[in-house]
Amino acid sequence: MKRFPNLLLGLAATALAGLSTIAAQSPSAPPQGRWDATFTLNQTAIPFRLDVSGEGSSLVGTLYNGDLKQTTTSAQFENGKLTLNFDHYLTRIVASVQDGKLTGEVDGRFEADRYIANYPFSAVRHVDQSTVAAENAPEIGGIWEIEHETQKGEKAWRFVVHQHGGDVSASILRVDGDTGALVGSYKDNKFVLSHFDGSRPLVAEVTAQPDGSLHIQLRGAYTPADPLVAWRPEVARSKGLPEPADFTTHTTLRDRNERFSFSFPDVNGKLVSSEDPRFKGKVYLAIVTGTWCPNCHDEAQYLVQLYSKYHSKGLEIVALDFEEPEQQQELHRAKAFIKKYNIPYTYLIAGAPAEMWEKVPQALNLNTWPATLFVGKDGRVRKIHSGFAAPASGRFNSELQAEFTNEIDQLLSENPVQRASSEQVGRAGN
Repeated sequence: MKRFPNLLLGLAATALAGLSTIAAQSPSAPPQGRWDATFTLNQTAIPFRLDVSGEGSSLVGTLYNGDLKQTTTSAQFENGKLTLNFDHYLTRIVASVQDGKLTGEVDGRFEADRYIANYPFSAVRHVDQSTVAAENAPEIGGIWEIEHETQKGEKAWRFVVHQHGGDVSASILRVDGDTGALVGSYKDNKFVLSHFDGSRPLVAEVTAQPDGSLHIQLRGAYTPADPLVAWRPEVARSKGLPEPADFTTHTTLRDRNERFSFSFPDVNGKLVSSEDPRFKGKVYLAIVTGTWCPNCHDEAQYLVQLYSKYHSKGLEIVALDFEEPEQQQELHRAKAFIKKYNIPYTYLIAGAPAEMWEKVPQALNLNTWPATLFVGKDGRVRKIHSGFAAPASGRFNSELQAEFTNEIDQLLSENPVQRASSEQVGRAGN
């Protein structure tokens, strides 16, 4: 008889455990945790990592660009339906919870000349697996070069690879920026890598060839149809292959003595110009940008850091933002972009992307998003850096940061009167 209460307790505990399991699988329970997600673009399955945390007004969805996070601007879970909004990209994930899985769609603009479209989405719970280095995985870590001509005048791209056994994180670096961190592993004689952080959906299949090259097949958004071939830089030089574009000489100036000028409204319609006291006689960065451009998102986060470091020393930053015509009226994405990254610097709406050459006539061969113009205290552009190599680009990001800070330090230390005098002496000597 004394054992009977213990038996009842045991049955009760089992029942409660069963109820807990049912509750965890219930559509009313928030789908918190890590998910292995996929959406389909151009008949290509794009795998990516999705984390869901919090609940109610604190619900957050997180996507990843390597170690960098992109979190939702808002999220809801109601009646078994999960909605994750990334308004700074105009991307949304909507999914229903059923049988422990997520099924729905990704809404976004990932293809040229298309408005927002819907793409099939699904996700299953992530299960940790032991990371055993693939013994037969070839060593591909380091820098590679890909011969590839583009409308921007490029002749080659870089392929930057970080490898740990069979696990790889890589990025293709163009003159305008990189693809984001492509992450994956070695299986069936090839590396399969993918990326999606709310933008840049991409899958890369990388196969080492007997001749020492890599064959890279890209699928997803804005990808060439034919496989790319990558060589180590020293091999590319021996073959006489062209080098990647120089970020600092790709875009040049019409007249180095011409003062840079602009006059555009901010997001509230207030007109701001280069003649305003906040810019006249100051060192500033003028950023040709657009919130539709993922590399511009990468640079904006770095610019916030630069502004925090240098604003008290006299640096200003002004974004010249070019948005698609359909975004011009409400500026929904631009406002979400400013809020998401806590942008403290001046943000102006300069026009539509097709108007860039008209609105920034001082720059020649201006065709990258972003482009950063370094303006001295005399109002003249001293340097233009094309594109933005983000952290996924490894040492090229480190080199960019060193270049930016060195240029800013030099411009801030200049005495504009002394510089003008030395230039006059130089011209007289000629």
